[in-house]
Amino acid sequence: MLTRIDHIGIACHDLDATVEFYTSTYGFTVFHEEVNEEQGVREAMLKINETSDGGASYLQLLEPTREDSTVAKWLAKNGEGVHHIAFGTADVDGDAAAVRDKGVRVLYEEPRRGSMGSRITFLHPKDCHGVLTELVTSAPVESSEH
Repeated sequence: MLTRIDHIGIACHDLDATVEFYTSTYGFTVFHEEVNEEQGVREAMLKINETSDGGASYLQLLEPTREDSTVAKWLAKNGEGVHHIAFGTADVDGDAAAVRDKGVRVLYEEPRRGSMGSRITFLHPKDCHGVLTELVTSAPVESSEH
């Protein structure tokens, strides 16, 4: 089912300052940056390592681009910090259905587009011991030039 920790999502007020912290403190490098209009965020993916299934593990830094986005609302309530954990899977549709069959609420009827062309869905934090959980099927990665 789940193959790895794909990423840890961290909500922040200032993406550039947060990227600077993680790059200068830990030596991580920015692998990918994008604006996801649908989710109302500007994000940076910092690559941590490769994994045995050909994927990688990342930190995903998220800055809201509008006040009505989920991340903006979360920041207003909780402040900066860990927003969610994402698990990699080869089959987000099948694994979401399997988890739903076990009584966990899946937040999207159909997976949506995520970072770097991935397919994602989220599991309700109240059903996951308070942790917003994301399931991710990564798009094939051809190079680090995204």
